Amino acid sequence: MMVRAKHGLIVNISSPAGGQYIFSASYGVGKAGMDRLAKDMAHELKPHGVAAVSLWPGAVKTEFVMEAAKKGNMDVSKAESPIFTGRAVVALASDPKIMEKSGRVLVVAELAKEYGFKDEA
Repeated sequence: MMVRAKHGLIVNISSPAGGQYIFSASYGVGKAGMDRLAKDMAHELKPHGVAAVSLWPGAVKTEFVMEAAKKGNMDVSKAESPIFTGRAVVALASDPKIMEKSGRVLVVAELAKEYGFKDEA
């Protein structure tokens, strides 16, 4: 559909584990694969006007993370809500120059500064 429309955005949700050890080898390899997938899709889809990026949120207040926090295994004082990542996706999808970011790994907190959105209160 996006290729036919000559416009679109594909967002992979990855993490810094794509570039350093976090949790386990399989987790890191999966995230590195997501980052590479975005880069390669960007290359293939560029002629069709479709962008592909990989997003790196910080620690996100998912059920897994919040359960780890209850057990004392994780500090969530600076964790982001899932809404924060969603706002990054909306900002990217609304950017008329999104093709300039295609193929890149983008950090959600840096996008918040660039586009001026905030996490929920």
